[in-house]
Amino acid sequence: MRVGLTGGIATGKSTVSQMFRARGAYIVDADQIAREVVEPGTEGARKVREQFGDHVFFSNGQLNRAVLGEMIFKDRSLRFKLNQILHPIIMKEMEKRTNLIYKQDAQAIVIWDVPLLIEENLTKFVEKVIVVYIPESIQLERLMKRNQLSKEEAYHRIAAQLSIEEKRRYADFLIDNSRTLENTERQVDQIWNYLKSRSGSSQP
Repeated sequence: MRVGLTGGIATGKSTVSQMFRARGAYIVDADQIAREVVEPGTEGARKVREQFGDHVFFSNGQLNRAVLGEMIFKDRSLRFKLNQILHPIIMKEMEKRTNLIYKQDAQAIVIWDVPLLIEENLTKFVEKVIVVYIPESIQLERLMKRNQLSKEEAYHRIAAQLSIEEKRRYADFLIDNSRTLENTERQVDQIWNYLKSRSGSSQP
């Protein structure tokens, strides 16, 4: 069974992803893969350099994420160009890793942890969609605190994605992460039990 996990920036999606991993889910993390495909010497790094220039890289060949991030969060057209470059490469690697998991465990519950699952129209590749939700006001506060951003900077980053209120409309399961971790754990348990019953997984 393949499930999509998404949410807005600073909603706590990574925390929820780890909760599912602890329960036995196989996590295919799009953010992690996105970092790997732009490592020095990769096709992704070469294409990003061609499009955005040498100034978005450090002298050792590593991508300067702060510089590139500032560019794409302020300019929708640049964000689109970056997605056009990296999206096919990331998708190919996600499918490859998913297929390897199923070869090892045909009844595996595989969770695609993808921030832009809805924006990139990837819901068609998963059976169910889990959205991690917090109200936008709390999202703004958490992002400012987590990334040491001004209110304006945080707002720009949130605005670069589909709003969390819109994302919740796509959810088969909504996890409200605005309260305690214990409350979030209870919601994860309920969803996990459902997924196990649907998949026939032997996970405890």
